[in-house]
Order: sequence, then C-alpha cells, then structure tokens
Amino acid sequence: MNFSKTLAGKLLLTSELPLTKPTIDYLIRTDQLKQLPSITTKYGRYQCNRCGNKNKQLFANIPCARCNHTHLYCRNCVQTGRVLQCDTLITWNGTVPSWSLQAQPCYWTGTLTPPQQKAAQSITQAISTHQNELLIWAVCGSGKTEMLFPAITKSIKERKRICIATPRADVVRELFPRLQHAFPHTEIEALYADSPDRTDKGQLIISTTHQLIRYHEAFDVMIIDEIDAFPFHHDQTLPYLTDRACKLDATSIYLTATPRPEHKRKIRQRKLPVQFVPIRFHGYPLPIPTLKIEINLRKKLKQGTEPKALQQFLVTRSTSRQLLIFVPTIELLKKVADHYQEVAVHAEDPARKEKVDQFRQKKIKTLVTTTILERGVTFPSVDVVVLDAGHHVFDEAALVQIAGRAGRSPGDPTGDVLFIHQGKTNAMEDAIAQIKMMNKKGKKR
Repeated sequence: MNFSKTLAGKLLLTSELPLTKPTIDYLIRTDQLKQLPSITTKYGRYQCNRCGNKNKQLFANIPCARCNHTHLYCRNCVQTGRVLQCDTLITWNGTVPSWSLQAQPCYWTGTLTPPQQKAAQSITQAISTHQNELLIWAVCGSGKTEMLFPAITKSIKERKRICIATPRADVVRELFPRLQHAFPHTEIEALYADSPDRTDKGQLIISTTHQLIRYHEAFDVMIIDEIDAFPFHHDQTLPYLTDRACKLDATSIYLTATPRPEHKRKIRQRKLPVQFVPIRFHGYPLPIPTLKIEINLRKKLKQGTEPKALQQFLVTRSTSRQLLIFVPTIELLKKVADHYQEVAVHAEDPARKEKVDQFRQKKIKTLVTTTILERGVTFPSVDVVVLDAGHHVFDEAALVQIAGRAGRSPGDPTGDVLFIHQGKTNAMEDAIAQIKMMNKKGKKR
C-alpha cells in the first residue's frame, strides 16, 4: 500500500484507518503517523478536534465499553461516527505523496466562450500567484464546470491536489462522470454518504463539504461550488472544515450564481476579488419568471384543490419539455404528486438518486420536488413552476436558482418559469431584479 497517497492530508479516527493494528503501531513507532487528542478540555471549556465544535451543549457523557469509564463525546459530528474523549485522531507525518506526471491531463474537446475564457484565466492566475481567494459570480447555465478545466489542467500538471467541494450530494454525483470523462488518467474520487467511488488515493476529489471532516491541510486548490447553498452558509462547521482541509498557501475559488449579502458586502469593500460571468454559455439571456397571483392559494393547496393558475399553465404550455414543480414542504409535495399522479422526490427519499436519473433520462415527464433540486443539476429542456412562491423557504437565492433550471440547452434556450403565489414578496421581486441585472450585464459583453 502507498501509505502517503492513502493517508496524507487525512484526519482519521483509529477505527477509520484502513490498516491492521501491527501496521498502525509500526507507523506510529516510526513517527510516520501522528496522534492527536480527539476532544480537549481546558478551564471547563471543550473542543472537538475533529469538527471544531466548542459549544458545551453539544457535548455529552456516555459509558465507554472499551475502558469501563464515562467519557465525553461530541454530538455535533456524531453522524459521521461517534468521537469519544478516549479516542485519538491520526494524521500522516511521513513522506509527501507524489502524483503522476501528466503532460496532457485534459481530454475535453469543447471551446470556452469569451466570458468563460476570461473567468478561466482569472482562476488560473489566482492559483498560479497563490492568491488567497476568488469569487466567480456566474449566472445559472454559464458553464461553471468547464471554466474550471484550464486551472485543473495546470494544477494536475504541477502535481497539485485539488478538491471541488459542494454542499449537495446531487452535485457530486453529477460532476463525477463529467470530470472522469475530461480527465481520464487522473485518480478522481467522489465523496458523499455511502459513496461507491471512494478510493482513498484521489488527486482530484469531488466531495460534499460534510466529508471534509476527514481532511487536514490536504489540498493546494479548494474550489467551493454553490458557496451560498444550504447548509454551507447556515452551518459554521462546514466553512471550518473547508478551511482546515486547505494547505496554508492554498487558493480557494468560490463559485455561485447567487452570492449571499456578506459576499456582496465584501465585494463592495474590495475585500473579495470577483469575476462576473453574466451570460449563459449559449449566449441567450436567463428566463424571467412570470408571476401569477392565486387568491387563497394555501387554502386550496391544503384542501387538494387545483390552483387555476397552474391548471391554465398546464393546458397552454408546450408538451415537448419536461416539467419541474417546486413546492415548499414535504406535506404539500405528497398532496400535489398524488393529485396529478406524478413522481415526487425530496431530501430523505431513499429512491432520490434513481428518480433524478430517470428524470434526466426522460423516463419521467413531470417531477414534483422540494428545494433539493433548486441548484447543481442540469436538465436540457424543462419548464419550471414554483407553487406558493411566497413561502419563506423560497428566498431570493432559491428563486434565482430555481428559475435557472430552465433554458439551459442551446437547442431550447428559453423555457417557461412561473411563480404562483398569493401575495408578492420581496424575495420574488429581488430575484427578478437580479435576473434582469445579470441579463443587462450580459448584453454589454
């Protein structure tokens, strides 16, 4: 086994090491593995050194079967394996891994548009000059993945290690085959819960941000896709894990179509370098949503009554496209799907991956979904409806992303987007204003 490729940059519990006990003991004895305390306590304060949790309320005591004592454990990261105070964390302290030399890593044969090329040059330059961070503000459907190819190519040639992190497992599953096709001779891993594509020796890793809990100073380049997405902006553990996974001189590239207010503020203050890509790769503008008010909409939906606005849309729309119907809650999801006898999908659906794949293969004509499909997935020809667009789960970013599911293909660059509501909200107005702003910027290019 090549220990350096398997273990370098990892932060693992002893139970997670893919090694026998004699091998672990030998590597510790020869100072190739370093042991760290899993939970430290000082002056009555606790810290989990695995996830960074310092909230005392997220620690608890539990009897330990190994040493017959009661120990602290961290409740914050228990979903990725319980961390007891008597555990040790293991990091690699041996030789630095050497990745294969590749003269031509990238086999993608496409061509970048001028706006894509400009963004790609900015990303490559940021990495070459060890710039700390760069935000790529690119509209939905701009071809963000392809913009990364020149920088990934250069990094692989220079034997650097790259991570593309995203809050959503769906995005990991979509990116993995695309990057495998573009970089066929590079060791690539896809990491998410129960991932079958984990090899423990990837040079290019596509990972959910949660999976970075097992990394420490591993990556020369950290690319965070959909940096504004839930739960990344909501859970402070995830930015902590992402930062810890970077080497000290790493470059972080942030990708988003809908930057959060704190990103916009840093851009205005010139504290965050930004590159705009305000036009889609096919050159057509973003579809502007149509607003339709429906009196007593929520009452009708609760009773299972079909909204007139949706009924009219279904009658008049082109049947050549597939249809995504977004709803705010799982309760409403089931009612709408049952009423129209359509397939429904949500975050906890055990058949989630299969249903999304069937929709992508056009085996399903209409899919009723929660916000799990608001971003990071591409379908070539769809119309989009948001039922109860005024619900609080549909903030400005969500509505912009949802609208961005339509019109992504050069063969069908338009697509209809309908927001059905019972009262216009600031989020709806702001989302439409942002779409119009980016379309206006795109016309100037």
